[in-house]
Amino acid sequence: MFRLRTLCAFSWREFQFRSFSCEPLIIQMNKCTDQEQIFDLIERNKETLSENQVECAFNNLWQLQKQKTSLLKNVEYVGDHPQFLTLHNLTTNKIKLMNDDTLVNVLYITQQFAVKAHDPLIQALVTEAWKRMESRFDIKVLSTFSTCLADQRLYFSPLMGKIADIVNRNLENIQDLRSLCVLMVNISSLISQHFQEQLVNKTELLFDNMSSPEVDIAKRIVQFLQNVKYRYYPLLERCNKVFLDNINYLDLDSVSKIFDGYQFLQFYSFEFVIVAKKRLTEMIPLFDNPASFVKLFVALGPVAGPEEKKQLKSTMLLISEELTSQQALAVVKAMEDMESRNSHLIKKIASVLHKHLDDYKPVELLKITQALIFLHFQSKALFVKLRELLLSYLKVSVIPSEISILVYAISMLPSPHLDEASVSRIEAVLPQCNLYGLNDFATSVLRWIQYDHMHMSSITGKQLKLLQQLDHYSHQRLQQSNNLDLLWEEVKSLKEDWFRESLVEETIAALHRLMDGMNCMNVSKIASFISRTNYLSTLLLDKIASVVIEQIEKIHPFSILAIILPFSILNYDPPQRNEFLGTCMQCLNSHLGTLDPIMLVFLGFSLATLEYFPENLLKTIFNIKFLARLDSQLEILPSSLRSRVQFRLMELNRAVRLECPEFQIPWFHDRFCQQHYNKDTGSMNGAQLQIYKMLAEVLGGINCVKASVLSPYYHTVDFECILDKRKKPLPYGSHNITLGKPPGMYWESNTQIVGSSLPPGVERIAFEFLDSKAFCRNVPHIKGKSAMKKRHLEILGYHVIQIPHFEWNSMALSQKDARLDYLREHIFGAGKS
Repeated sequence: MFRLRTLCAFSWREFQFRSFSCEPLIIQMNKCTDQEQIFDLIERNKETLSENQVECAFNNLWQLQKQKTSLLKNVEYVGDHPQFLTLHNLTTNKIKLMNDDTLVNVLYITQQFAVKAHDPLIQALVTEAWKRMESRFDIKVLSTFSTCLADQRLYFSPLMGKIADIVNRNLENIQDLRSLCVLMVNISSLISQHFQEQLVNKTELLFDNMSSPEVDIAKRIVQFLQNVKYRYYPLLERCNKVFLDNINYLDLDSVSKIFDGYQFLQFYSFEFVIVAKKRLTEMIPLFDNPASFVKLFVALGPVAGPEEKKQLKSTMLLISEELTSQQALAVVKAMEDMESRNSHLIKKIASVLHKHLDDYKPVELLKITQALIFLHFQSKALFVKLRELLLSYLKVSVIPSEISILVYAISMLPSPHLDEASVSRIEAVLPQCNLYGLNDFATSVLRWIQYDHMHMSSITGKQLKLLQQLDHYSHQRLQQSNNLDLLWEEVKSLKEDWFRESLVEETIAALHRLMDGMNCMNVSKIASFISRTNYLSTLLLDKIASVVIEQIEKIHPFSILAIILPFSILNYDPPQRNEFLGTCMQCLNSHLGTLDPIMLVFLGFSLATLEYFPENLLKTIFNIKFLARLDSQLEILPSSLRSRVQFRLMELNRAVRLECPEFQIPWFHDRFCQQHYNKDTGSMNGAQLQIYKMLAEVLGGINCVKASVLSPYYHTVDFECILDKRKKPLPYGSHNITLGKPPGMYWESNTQIVGSSLPPGVERIAFEFLDSKAFCRNVPHIKGKSAMKKRHLEILGYHVIQIPHFEWNSMALSQKDARLDYLREHIFGAGKS
């Protein structure tokens, strides 16, 4: 009877449950619309849950979480729920029974619910996955597992190394680009350069075989290239096209990451900036919480127009007091990029930074220091606190790169002094520093010396000793360099002053020694570096030209500007000049319609200094549609770069007008030049003033020489005089010509050369004093811009006399009479007076 009653009771409970739902448990879970329903099912079925049902519970909980607007809040709620702990404990007993997909999927979702890496369940899942991955995991499961490890910051772990090895051995057979891209990002810290190139080639192949590449794949490719510091233009172009085609599907987070990747890789896409700016501007009314608005401010601010910037700053003022330490740091860096001068907002953000100053790491303190100084913010209290924090970090730090950051930040503050203990700490780490670290130290010490010289008029022995040590270790490191690419990584960001004075000779010697390693992959990098040195090495430039001619099919058009730049700046024609320049233009011709407008302007100017005027390029630039695109781009550029681009376009317009009149390209920079030169009144330096007085003496009076003259097309001439046909100086004011006044120039005019307005036989002479900036560092070879200016003045009818600084300041001209004779000889010819 007892057994019968028990059986009946069990049957009744079973009947009750089945009346609740006769559907399988997985179907019930899939129909749940909130977490409580899933937790209720877990509680009622915890004794019988299978591994598949466990996975289904995790999947549905995560899907519901992704639908929430406040992800973090819901994650915490789920993680703290009693039935989540029940599910957690049940999972531990099911691990061995799970298939590979279920195992890794449960690990991934568990981590999304903020279960810590040291939790026994996470450790058990990772251990089981480790055992299986070599022989059983397919590419998709392996990529998910690598993401789980990345979420635990295990980028350098032996386990991630094992995954990299599996990918390396199976790369040829991988066909799933989505999974491969995930793996590439996660193993990027561990791969060799050769493996990196293999991954890029494989990615390119799979990308080209896809009918419609996905945005997520393109984003991961950019992230991978950013991680490995590889600016590979072909893939970046492909990814950029995907972003342009799918701009309406990109959210704020995606656009922010793409901008970050492009900026890091120095990849400029005008088209993406324009469409992304429009997309982000539409988002301004959508975000009212600080976290989202800060991200929008950082992404949109640097490319926004005046109205958008005003709107962003107004909203930021309202929420500034709610910012966290990291949000305030992001905002002040964005304001630096925006070149903001909103003093009220700067004060507000600085106040937040000051409040959180103790929470920042050394590198973040450096960013704060740089931004506040750039924004001209002044606060004795904040800078004193900054200095105290930096010095306290410096006392305990043992990492060379961190010590260099701390010293560099201190050197930017109003009082850059260091005590004996700090100097000793610097000296201790110097042998471990690379060239970049040594350069930062040198820049800091030079600032320290400059400050002391201005305020105390003394340079201490410890400062000079530090500079000597820095020189020693830098030269030693250069002499020991044995890899061209590694050398370039170290020297690419060297600051100008110390590098130019102490390291340029040794660096060029190292490049000479390693130049056989120059190839299509690094030739533009080496050329770009040489452009900064002001050092004419015909050996290196000839090698660059040779590599370009031989390997042009492997060189991307985006690299051509960097390659041409040193030849242009240093005014050097390689032996195979025409073949070299023609090969470069051949590479560019099919991309003229897609290249960045700014790049084309700089390219056109660089070629013009070399007296090379490709008609296709010039007709592309001097075209109404192109100039409209350029105007749109100029609106979103920082003011300093915008001015530089406008000036280069003017100089190119002038060069084409003067040197290639057959192209019939009109002069349209008259108003721009008048505005520019009205602001730039100029003043004479000591040498120019000296020459001016001596010219007056040689020519017969101050009224026979004119200073700071503007030529037609707005070249500035240091001094000008006029000789009649008997070589006699003519005083100004003795004829009807108004000299020194900017002549009117019009689109439709054939601007007359200077000489045509003078009587027959009369000669106009232009004097140019050339300081050290006009010449290469190592040889008295005139640089490109000065050589082009002389050509232009001669076309305009001037007889040009250039006075090099090294001649004027030489021992031979140390006496006044010798200098007067020097001027007479150049003006009147030998033996004239």
